[in-house]
Amino acid sequence: MPIYEFKCQDCGRLTSVFVKTMRSSYKARCQHCGGRKLERVVSGFAHHKSEQAILEEYGSEPKRLEDYKDPRQIGRWAERKFREQGIEMPDEARKMIDAAREGEFPEPVKDG
Repeated sequence: MPIYEFKCQDCGRLTSVFVKTMRSSYKARCQHCGGRKLERVVSGFAHHKSEQAILEEYGSEPKRLEDYKDPRQIGRWAERKFREQGIEMPDEARKMIDAAREGEFPEPVKDG
């Protein structure tokens, strides 16, 4: 069941058209202005990355400022630093890291 994307020649916006099969006929109209002058474009796609692929791509320590927003990177960095110092990670820190990995961020970082 493909989804085709078209760019409207009238308003310039993208329109997605869901089709039952690749052989099905369809009449596409712009979802925004109702125009019929549409040009098919190459659609984007999603790709799931495994944790191993993320580690291979980004390593265990953040490389860019944006990486610090990823709780997996923050947690790995903190875990590594505690390990390097030979210090046991406090329970509160462990709870915060585990919660962040599940999508629950502490108050100071929720708005960041």
